[in-house]
Amino acid sequence: MPIYRVVRLIALYLLLLQIKLCGVPMDFGSYVRQLREQRREINRRYSIRQTAQRIGIEPAHLSKIERGDVPSPSEETIRRLAADLGEDVDVLLALAGKVSSDICEAITQRPILFAELIRGLSDVPDADLMALVCKVRNGEW
Repeated sequence: MPIYRVVRLIALYLLLLQIKLCGVPMDFGSYVRQLREQRREINRRYSIRQTAQRIGIEPAHLSKIERGDVPSPSEETIRRLAADLGEDVDVLLALAGKVSSDICEAITQRPILFAELIRGLSDVPDADLMALVCKVRNGEW
């Protein structure tokens, strides 16, 4: 897995944590509902029933997810939902409080190094962190 993706995810998780600490309500279900409803304004196929059918769950369950009445779905369901709604899967996973299995595997292979990396980046301003992501992605780091 490319290191830039790990650094990007760290930046994303830190940003989401900052948003939550500032009291801005941003939860998985509300975000999914907002995405789906935005798409439904343009294309009627984004009803709860049709979206649920495409991602392989019951419409009632998707409704409960959007309302926050049930825990966030599995990684696989989130991946299908992200693909259907055209959203970055890592964004949805982060909002659901989950980490992609490939990221978990990378962290498990080098737990001490990734723990130090995350701790070391926790106080870095967002702009600097995004600049680092760009450098890593471009092979400059």
